[in-house]
Amino acid sequence: MTVGVTGFRALFLGLCALLLGGARDMVLVPEISQHEIEVRQGFTGADLLLYGAILSPEGARAAKDTDIVVVLEGPVRSIVLREKQKVAGVWVNADSTQFRSAPAFFAVASTRPIADIVDDKTAAIYELGLKWLQLSPIGVIDPAEQARFSAGLVDLMRRQGLYQENEGAVKTSGDVLYQARISLPSSVQTGTYTAETFAIRKGKVVASAITQVDVRKEGFERFVAVNAETNGLIYGLFAVLLSVGMGWLAGRLFALV
Repeated sequence: MTVGVTGFRALFLGLCALLLGGARDMVLVPEISQHEIEVRQGFTGADLLLYGAILSPEGARAAKDTDIVVVLEGPVRSIVLREKQKVAGVWVNADSTQFRSAPAFFAVASTRPIADIVDDKTAAIYELGLKWLQLSPIGVIDPAEQARFSAGLVDLMRRQGLYQENEGAVKTSGDVLYQARISLPSSVQTGTYTAETFAIRKGKVVASAITQVDVRKEGFERFVAVNAETNGLIYGLFAVLLSVGMGWLAGRLFALV
């Protein structure tokens, strides 16, 4: 995937502002290969390139002694997780819990394993990995049960490619530039995604910056989604007519065989 001229221009302008403005703190200048992703029929996913530069307050190269962690998080939603149990040979719903703020997508890329970069307290504050993801269960729940359901949700989302950890995926070059690739699966939900980049030195976050990606439906998919939300009656009638039409067509085809 190539990075557009607009992305390089934004990176260049950010570097100029840093050098001319006499910044006192270490500064990250992040960019992303696509700020908009269109979901159409046949969408097979997207490969995002997150890149940028990190400089010291004096404008010198700073990536040599600095770790980079990139967190890409999708829209937060409420989700109910149900546990299945086998009763008399039949799988039925058993215990369940509801999470108030589970991200629809969550990916972490880093220069090294997170455990080698920061301690558990810092990782939990910034949610630098699936182990420290704050899912916020609703209601009173036993801590052991909360941990079990949280682990179950993370495992389920991970197997679907919606939760990812990519240790060593962030590469640096020239002691100033960094880049990482994160893949979005075809099942990714629409909404605004936040890409937050952290510069970490000696176990402490010394700089951070945020960019965003909008994932939206286009074409017929957008028409269906919009009408499902705003015109329930019309959407329902359309679904019924489509089902009847498909059934009639299938009947005619079998009659000709």
